[in-house]
Amino acid sequence: MPAKYRVAVIGVAHMHVNELMRRFAEHPQCEMVAIADTVPEVPEINVTSASSRAHTTKTALGEIGVKKQYANWRELLDKERPNIVINNSENSLHGEIVEASANHGAHVMVEKPMADTQFAALRMVRAARVNKTALAVNWPSTWSGAMRAMKRLLDEGAIGRLWQVTTRYGSLGPLSYGSTHPGVKAPTAMFTDDEKAATWWHRANNGGGALLDYCCYGANLSRWYFGTAPEAAFGMKMNANSHFGSADDNAAITVRFPNGMAVLVATWSTVDHLIPTGPVLYGTSGTMRTEGRANEAHVLLVQGKGEQPKVVPGDRFPAGRATLAEEFIHHIETGEPLHPTMDADFNLEAMSILDAGIRSHHSGKMESCRSMLWEVGA
Repeated sequence: MPAKYRVAVIGVAHMHVNELMRRFAEHPQCEMVAIADTVPEVPEINVTSASSRAHTTKTALGEIGVKKQYANWRELLDKERPNIVINNSENSLHGEIVEASANHGAHVMVEKPMADTQFAALRMVRAARVNKTALAVNWPSTWSGAMRAMKRLLDEGAIGRLWQVTTRYGSLGPLSYGSTHPGVKAPTAMFTDDEKAATWWHRANNGGGALLDYCCYGANLSRWYFGTAPEAAFGMKMNANSHFGSADDNAAITVRFPNGMAVLVATWSTVDHLIPTGPVLYGTSGTMRTEGRANEAHVLLVQGKGEQPKVVPGDRFPAGRATLAEEFIHHIETGEPLHPTMDADFNLEAMSILDAGIRSHHSGKMESCRSMLWEVGA
């Protein structure tokens, strides 16, 4: 008889938790036992938007079927002893929560980016290794068939040797579009500047900001496409249009890999990009990028100057591993590797790009990307 997993949610600061909860709740081997939020540094003012903590908790208990709510997440771990923890807290608390969960024997699915610093990410990997628990990072981009098709085409030599990856991800900010998040039914409620200022997203010490929110995608994908660890990065960030908060709303990181470079741009200030946002892969004999959204996206491939782009459909997912819940439970039960972009060791190397970019912003110099995998015996 298949194992049954007691699943708990710790932290609902990131609205992606709505999708994660639904995916685990629909898995036949999962029982949604409890939820506990972290205590925000400043209480949220807007509590009705689909992106608010209060509404997400209400959805978890009322619609998704989570059985119990705790005021303290450590008490939840002590009393419920979950098998799996979904962690969608503010970025600055990922390290603490994942470490505590692993110490209680729980496998953890943590929201992207892995953490707010390389030290916190290392803390997470160490805890999982010591406790022999699984640790995975959720990336919406992992579930893009087009992103996977580009990796396959790259490995097949479709554009020669890869030498550059570019990404430009962004929007008007995570709290600018009301209830547009997958699977969420709620009144559309745009956040005012005062309401945004009272959220972790716009607070630097909570791990908020566009660099961690959007450069993280480029860091993860460029590491995957190049297939090697990054060497160094130069970063810059600024608060151009969000002066009500302390976090950056625009950022860029350039990354040096052994055989190429990546250019990663993030923005919370763009109405419309008007250009392909990426990833765009430049090779010695061709170029390719994704086009379209979500499951409908495909790859545009050019293999010669002046050639019309070829349309390549996205790759299908392996049977029984088409959602993050299926992939994670398959990994727990079989020991087979996670998709590389979700793997903890892989993400430690991707995190090294973000950490180096942040250090570079402060030093004004290019900084070394130090994954520190050697410190956990890898």
